[in-house]
Amino acid sequence: MARIFFKEPLKFVDGTGVDVNPNTDLKGLERTTVTFNIDQDVGTSSNVIFNQITSSNTFIIDDSSLVLFDNQITGSFTQTGTFIVSGDFTGSKNLTILGKITAEAIYSELSESIMIFDSGSSIFGDDINDTHNITGSVLISGSLVFNNFTIDEISTDNSLTDSSQTSLVTERAAKTYLDNEVSDSVDKQTYLRKSFTHTGTFVNSSTASFSAVTASSPNGFTATNEFDFMFFTNGLLMEYDAIEIEQSGSSLLLKVNNNSIGYDLRVDDEFIGFGKFNS
Repeated sequence: MARIFFKEPLKFVDGTGVDVNPNTDLKGLERTTVTFNIDQDVGTSSNVIFNQITSSNTFIIDDSSLVLFDNQITGSFTQTGTFIVSGDFTGSKNLTILGKITAEAIYSELSESIMIFDSGSSIFGDDINDTHNITGSVLISGSLVFNNFTIDEISTDNSLTDSSQTSLVTERAAKTYLDNEVSDSVDKQTYLRKSFTHTGTFVNSSTASFSAVTASSPNGFTATNEFDFMFFTNGLLMEYDAIEIEQSGSSLLLKVNNNSIGYDLRVDDEFIGFGKFNS
């Protein structure tokens, strides 16, 4: 067998991931076996791990089911760990999330604009002509603002005594209030229109009696008193500071301060009363 002798020694040098044994100079003077080893098994059934792969051509994984080329990925794959995108993420198809979505803000632009912030605040619509249709119930624990006017409750106060500027009354509360107002208004108008004349009789020198009952004043009005009447004795108006009235059963008693009015009542005097008698 012929031998090959090298004019200059032949040497195999270790490289990254490749071990050469032996790595001494080979001159061909004797038979030498050189072994090349890499750090892992690269058989067809092996699990090969690379720290980094750089290629300017198409890179095919798993029998063309996943293809990486020209800054693109085609095919399907399953991500079992954390998937982090440091730039923009654009999808042309549907996105299905089986867990939670955590985001600083979510923008949706289809027929309307929607923004949901991490603070819980949201903005629906970006134009005054936007229409938002909601089917079902709306639960609000805070306040509502209509054109910069705040509403914080729906009130059932049928007397409207709170005079709140931030409450909306229910239909029933408004109806009850108006019914009461109408009823009260009718009572007041009826009272104001009461004007009857009665003739009195002599009781004693300081008292005359009228067979009549005074009209009861409605809420908000001063109780009926002598100033709601005019009393005449023999055609002369009796002075208010000399008289007072007292309802005694079905009779109205006119009491006179004789010293103040300057005379005593007599049995043949004529007594006329005009004013707020009930009838």
